[in-house]
Amino acid sequence: MVLLHVKRGDESQFLLQAPGSTELEELTVQVARVYNARLKVQRVCSEMEELAEHGVFLPPNMQGLTDDQIEDLKLKDEWGEKCVPSAGSVFKKDDIGRRNGQAPNEKMKQVLKKTIEEAKAIISKKHVEANVCVTMEMVKDALDQLRGAVMIVYPMGLPPYDPIRMEFENKEDLSGSQAALSVITESEAQLWWAAKELRRTKKLSDYVGKNEKTKIIVKIQRRGQGAPAREPIISSEEQKQLMLYYHRRQEELKKLEENDDDSCLNSPWADNTALKRHFHGVKDIKWRPR
Repeated sequence: MVLLHVKRGDESQFLLQAPGSTELEELTVQVARVYNARLKVQRVCSEMEELAEHGVFLPPNMQGLTDDQIEDLKLKDEWGEKCVPSAGSVFKKDDIGRRNGQAPNEKMKQVLKKTIEEAKAIISKKHVEANVCVTMEMVKDALDQLRGAVMIVYPMGLPPYDPIRMEFENKEDLSGSQAALSVITESEAQLWWAAKELRRTKKLSDYVGKNEKTKIIVKIQRRGQGAPAREPIISSEEQKQLMLYYHRRQEELKKLEENDDDSCLNSPWADNTALKRHFHGVKDIKWRPR
């Protein structure tokens, strides 16, 4: 199995294994799916952290309004009355005005936060350093855990406009958001290796050979963005060590220059003709008249 270290720009994402005989059409779609699914988990985790702190989403027509404005306009959060956390709620106002402030109690909050941490660990980029591959099944398992935690805390479900529910139902609308810039659709995905585009019409072995123990760094790009930047000759950690070595060497040379004192050469023991003058009896002769 060929080991693929997938990157987006210079940032490591995950490891993936694939046989050398894999069609690149299939491999590109597989990489894009795992990449986008990891982004989905990150988005859900981010929203669930807000859910644990400030409760469910307000209706779109009530978001950003003050209590007086809501009262003047006679708006009512019907879903907020239905979607209450189990074991009661604690009011904690959302300063941004996106959520209704009816947060779950401390016990239920910890259920959400613990699940969030576990889901983040499943898709963590640290797996690259640990040499652990991430599969679509692992990412789906992370989403299932998050879905289960929400069902425990909110047995009546979430409002249909809540971004967490929309993510679970694959109805999320990312248009105009920063998150949309990171997503790469399967049809637009493009893989690059060694400054070469891995064309979908070929096989992986056409580029990396038939050695199944090969490890390569592939970069995922959106079609039309051009070739990504080449990998640096040395890693950032190696570059830091190199700079540290030269800095230490420079400091050592500075100290040597400061200690380069020639005054010791005027000392009697440094006179290489002292022995000769001693035997000739001309030691300490002074020519200056008294």
